[in-house]
Amino acid sequence: MEKIWLKNYPPGVPAEIDADTFNSVGELFDASVRAHGDRRAFISGATGTAITYRELDRHSRDFAACLQSVLKLPKGARVALMMPNILQYPIALFGTLRAGCTVVNVNPLYTPRELAHQLKDSGAEAIVILENVAHVLEKAIAETGVKHVIVTGVADMLGFGKRQLAHFVIRRVKKMVPQFSLPQATGFRKALLQGAAASFTPVKVVNTDIAFLQYTGGTTGVSKGAILTHRNIVANLKQIRAWSEPYLELDKEMIGITAIPMYHIYALTNCALLGVDFGATNVLVADPRNMPGFVKILSKYRFAMLPAVNTLFNGLLADPGFAKLDFSGLKIAAGGGAAVQRSVAERWQQVTGVPLREGYGLTECSPTVTANPYEAEGFSGSIGMPLPSTEISIRDDDDNEVPLGEPGELCVRGPQVMAGYWNRPEETAKVMTPDGFLRTGDVAKLDERGYAYIVDRKKDMILVSGFNVYPNEIEDVVGMHPGVFESAAVGVPDAKSGEAVMVFVVKADPALTAEALIAHCREHMTSYKIPRHVRFRTELPKSNVGKILRRDLRDVAVAEMTSKQ
Repeated sequence: MEKIWLKNYPPGVPAEIDADTFNSVGELFDASVRAHGDRRAFISGATGTAITYRELDRHSRDFAACLQSVLKLPKGARVALMMPNILQYPIALFGTLRAGCTVVNVNPLYTPRELAHQLKDSGAEAIVILENVAHVLEKAIAETGVKHVIVTGVADMLGFGKRQLAHFVIRRVKKMVPQFSLPQATGFRKALLQGAAASFTPVKVVNTDIAFLQYTGGTTGVSKGAILTHRNIVANLKQIRAWSEPYLELDKEMIGITAIPMYHIYALTNCALLGVDFGATNVLVADPRNMPGFVKILSKYRFAMLPAVNTLFNGLLADPGFAKLDFSGLKIAAGGGAAVQRSVAERWQQVTGVPLREGYGLTECSPTVTANPYEAEGFSGSIGMPLPSTEISIRDDDDNEVPLGEPGELCVRGPQVMAGYWNRPEETAKVMTPDGFLRTGDVAKLDERGYAYIVDRKKDMILVSGFNVYPNEIEDVVGMHPGVFESAAVGVPDAKSGEAVMVFVVKADPALTAEALIAHCREHMTSYKIPRHVRFRTELPKSNVGKILRRDLRDVAVAEMTSKQ
């Protein structure tokens, strides 16, 4: 496809970037430390505790030394990180990469079943985990190859007195830490002290080495690790920087708000890593669902960047204190992870005076593929144009490009596209075209200016608050209940989360209730995957080969939910 979008690129944005500026994310980090050593790198929104780039350099070096010299992990070993947005995350993140190891990001909300699958599949040898969810690991660890456990508390980066008091309140008063037994575990602070006393030999990392195994369902319901190399990540950071640099004043310290969890690819790249590349200060919000608390954190900073998902923007707008904030420093409000709703974007601009600009990406692309120009004055419904060094192609089911303006599957080629799925060559082959494009599974169209628009999702994936939910997994868990004969899961519109899960069930036990089924799901799945709606039927529609027709059920479900609005 001709790169028609280049004719409409914003001034100062190049057509291509150098994906080999750095050999690794670690080299990029080192350059930022040299340039911005005394700037604050990360601030805990909950406590106000800050660490500078120089302090992050020292702490991450100590963590890397612990992995290398104390735990004896070799280059390429997988280290799982299971934490919310706390200061320990970037320390462990950069320490793991500096040790030449691979980061495996894990959702702290996972159940034992979900956690066991990811740790076993990735071959993780070590895990850094928040103590609040360590009881989940206790139930899962026997099924995995994890040998080393490092447990941390939310207050571990505070000074001694404050740390002791905070731990007492969290553990004894609020009782937020369920009891657990992990005899092999050591504490995060102890790990740093051990590393500080140990030697560290810098590891030679090349750009084809694996930086992250980022788990996703891809185009099917089987959770698998997208292999993101150091080159993939560095390239995407440079692409985003090239798109943003003409609009920002990167010679000055900027404050970005990181409210999306950093274990999610969107925040990992667009907040944590991009902030380091910019020399910016990331304010970490561990619980953005607490809107009054979130607004209170925002009130303390003259923030310039706020990437988030539609539901988060909508929640902020609903809080009475949000409109009273100072938005004079806000430069970038970026919507991703899920479709931005027009009503939310328009209200956002009315309140803040800054357009809510939508982009598009996916885990397999590190993640960003397209973005709207920062000069855009309002919401257009477009996901923008391809970033520099990115090609998109709109194709039909026979892999032929469709005419301009016609819908087809969005395919992507560029240096940010993953190296494949971890230990799944057949799954990799399914999503890659012979000429090197990634099939995204999303249906899109392109206008004559080179702006792309998402039309629909080709796959059956359900998008709940920016998180992928796959019908196969829902149906597997529902099918574990002895009262279920068969089931099908679909997504339906939801005002709060964008989409919610509705499950259609044929009973094996006439006494089965929706409440009992939801309680069963709660035991085996993260909260956002749990069906919000249950519908019982005597049979499910099927094709002539016996395949359940989810699309037919989704049409029925959407019609039902629409009629209620």
